Amino acid sequence: MVATNDRTVTVFGGTGFLGRRIVRHLRAGGIPVRIATRHPDRGHRLFGPDDPQLQSVGANIHDERSVADALAGAYGVVNAVSLYVEHEEETFHSVHVDAAQRVATQALRADVNRLIHISGIGADAASQSLYIRKRGEGELAVRAAFVEALIIRPAVMFGPDDAFLATILKLLRQLPIYPMFGRGRTRLQPAYVEDVAEAIGRTMQRVETPSTIFEFGGPRVYSYEEFLRAVAHQAGLAPLLIPIPLAVWHALAWASEMFPSPLLTRNQVELMQIDTVSSPEMPGFVELGISPHSVETILEKMLSNMAGITYFVALPFDVADGNVVVGEPIECPSPAAAIERAQGLWKVLGHTGAVAFSLTGDPATGDFRDATMLRKFGVVPDDLSAL
Repeated sequence: MVATNDRTVTVFGGTGFLGRRIVRHLRAGGIPVRIATRHPDRGHRLFGPDDPQLQSVGANIHDERSVADALAGAYGVVNAVSLYVEHEEETFHSVHVDAAQRVATQALRADVNRLIHISGIGADAASQSLYIRKRGEGELAVRAAFVEALIIRPAVMFGPDDAFLATILKLLRQLPIYPMFGRGRTRLQPAYVEDVAEAIGRTMQRVETPSTIFEFGGPRVYSYEEFLRAVAHQAGLAPLLIPIPLAVWHALAWASEMFPSPLLTRNQVELMQIDTVSSPEMPGFVELGISPHSVETILEKMLSNMAGITYFVALPFDVADGNVVVGEPIECPSPAAAIERAQGLWKVLGHTGAVAFSLTGDPATGDFRDATMLRKFGVVPDDLSAL
């Protein structure tokens, strides 16, 4: 293992679904972390201000100087920035190729010792799928700029706050008749996001690695239909699964893309036609000493928590144009932490006011009981019934 007590690792995308978990695992291993994000306040909200070995800095992966500043003096870097839906100037090419190459180039110039680039299983520069092709081109661009870069290819990831498993569970609960992509034969090997983050943390700490490419898939390979049935069974549901021709899905996606925020894109339909299964020839969890969690095990915990999960929240308020407006909510680990954070938002960070409250319910269905007020500070609206 390398000495890590004085070796900072910069994590681009460190507030995202995977990125924030990478940050936590690196810090658990005693590694100082610099979160590089367009919105450094998100890092402060996620991790708090109390860890002197964790800093959150503003960075734009599309700007060379910004990337260079974020990498100054770093021992290692993890690029966990990803894009699943293109919008305006944020394209698969600009994020997965140009920005990835920019990070790698600046990492080499900054004399960074280790670069970990997050890609995805199936990445292929010759693929007909635009998303997968750009992932593959990104890997080639990173390797061309930083020869010893480590490439991490996770399968589709799941976890308590994901956009995959939680969404499928919610739809299965709402739809007694569930439309499948095609005949449901596409194969997938979902990986628990915490396992992937732990693997990346271990890879960063090792002096030597068994490969420069890792593929992380879960313990079981499903067909899409098998996966839906497994999730439904675990949740005590028995939906009717109906095959819908992919041509129909493409037509629906084409129509959806006419709107500013499409519910479905043709790229997403294409991805549902491609198997995402790890290669037995590639090292993965086993080589890093990790026994991956199954979907069923994590889903059981998620369902148990969803039955009555309680959130503790600190919420700031400010005055704009004579009106009191609500700020960004901050989830806290306990009632005391929520109260302390709310007081800090008001007294230390200068917000007009803040409240601490708790909220209990099921995030999968959106059913929550009325919020319970814990404490008020400063100027807040008279009516807080909408919390």
